[in-house]
Order: sequence, then C-alpha cells, then structure tokens
Amino acid sequence: MGLISELKLAVPWGHIAAKAWGSHQAAPVLCLHGWLDNANSFDRLIPLLPKDFHYVAMDFGGHGLSSHYSQGFPYYHQNFVSEVRRVAAALKWNRFSLLGHSFGGTVGGMFSCIFPEMVDKLILLEALPVVLDTNEMDNLLTYKRRAIEHVLQVEASRKPAQVVSPEEMLQWFLKNNSHVGEACGKHLLQRGTTQVATGVSLNRDRRIILPEYCLDIISRELLVQYIKNLQARILLVKATEGYYAVRRENDANRESIMFVTSSLKSVLKERFQYVEVPGNHYVHMNQPQLVADVISSFLQSKERSPAPL
Repeated sequence: MGLISELKLAVPWGHIAAKAWGSHQAAPVLCLHGWLDNANSFDRLIPLLPKDFHYVAMDFGGHGLSSHYSQGFPYYHQNFVSEVRRVAAALKWNRFSLLGHSFGGTVGGMFSCIFPEMVDKLILLEALPVVLDTNEMDNLLTYKRRAIEHVLQVEASRKPAQVVSPEEMLQWFLKNNSHVGEACGKHLLQRGTTQVATGVSLNRDRRIILPEYCLDIISRELLVQYIKNLQARILLVKATEGYYAVRRENDANRESIMFVTSSLKSVLKERFQYVEVPGNHYVHMNQPQLVADVISSFLQSKERSPAPL
C-alpha cells in the first residue's frame, strides 16, 4: 500500500502536516505519533495493515512538518487533543479509529473520552489512555512551574536552531532514544530535521521538552470516571521490553498499568483487549510484523462500538 499523499491542513497558527495511505472511501484511521517523534513513525507498520482502510498519520503541532504554535502559547496535552478534533473536522470525518503510539496513545485516549461518539476503535501501542498520578503526586506543581519557566527561558534566549552534521544529529538522537534502532532513527530524522547549507537542524519547537510538563496527570477516581464515558473498543499492545512509566526511573513500578488495565477490563468488558508482544518501546518501527497481525485482526473485527442513537 503506497503512500498516496502528503497533506497540509489549515489551522489558525499555520498548518498541520500529515501523510495518507489508501482510498478516501475506506474507513478512516488516524495515527498519532509519540513524544518528539513525527508521522514517519508509522511508515513501516501501515503497509502491513489491511488495505481496506484509509490511514492518515499526522504531525502534532511543533513536530515534524507541522507549524509551531504562535509565540507565547505553550504546548499542553489538551492542545494536542484539540488538534485531533481539528484534523477530523478538516477531513470531514464524523467517526473514525485511532492508532496511537506512546504519547500519541494518551492523546487518543483523552480524545476518546471527550468525544466518545466519534471513535470506533482505539489502538494503544505501548501507551495508556491516560497518565495516572501514582508516582507523581509530589511532583505535579513542580512540573507546572518548570513548564512555564522553560517556555519563558526559550523565548528569552532567542538562540537560533543548532546546526550539526547529519551523523552528529543521528548519534545525539540515538543516545536520547535508546529503543530506536539506527535505521528507524534515520527515518524519524528525515521528517524531523531540515537540511541547511552547513548541516541539519531539528524541526521541532524547542518549547516542547519533557512530556511530564505537558501531560494531564490524573487520579484513579478521575480515570474511572473518564473511562465510563468511552464508547470505543480498545486494543492495548504492550511490548515486554517497553516502558511502564512516563519517567523512566519509575519503570519498575507496574502499579499504574495494572490499575489502568484492570479498570478498562471491568468497565469495558469484552470491548477491551490486552496483548503482549516481544520487543521494546519502538516495536512498531523496529519489528512491525510483531504487532501488525494483532492490529489487523482488531481493525477488521466486525463488532463495531455502539453507534450513538
């Protein structure tokens, strides 16, 4: 299934870039990439998925080829959720499925809770639909403070984007993303960098730094309340060598994932499916064949979520 087109969807601050595969007439699937990644995240997986769907992978604002937000505006979780709504409106989709990797899954999860009637199926790749405060209660105000300070710092510094050689850029990227193989790192950087006379520079907005500065981190009570609103069928694909917490130092603590999955199971019953696959956080890029079959059969399963009356 070849890429059919690159899209540029107008938004008030510029445009959201996206790439599309398959027929416009087919059932739509919107693909949401992880933190600091871009739409190239799905290039290896989508050709292995069923041909009778229309896949669109978007670059979140400030990532990939999408415009940066206007000066003075921070990047918060809710903004990314509203980008999904804007893309659906631009594409004239009333109902569609979502495929989200990592941070993209938490955006898709929150969208599915806020706009339940719009989402048929939600596929979470190495992602939870929400982020729990299990390990984070003491840090929440610190994150909010640092998020504001970071934006002010970037604005004050006015430093031009750093230009380095493609090789240096790749080494830096792999050092910061230990789960991404070299070939996949190069592939993400293709869309994540711009070539200039003396080398390459990162496309992403430097106001975006750590996910914990941006995420809506919620309590168990709120989680249960939110997921009661879901109408979608949900598939959660967990890689055995993947991540279990937003901050990697909490990775040994499996409490969050266990609470979220058991809550989803008790509320959604047969509408929730949990599958473990071998591989790491980027299994969908490094070894897409390991997740393609389970995603394909989930997408093709006929039990649709209850459509709104």
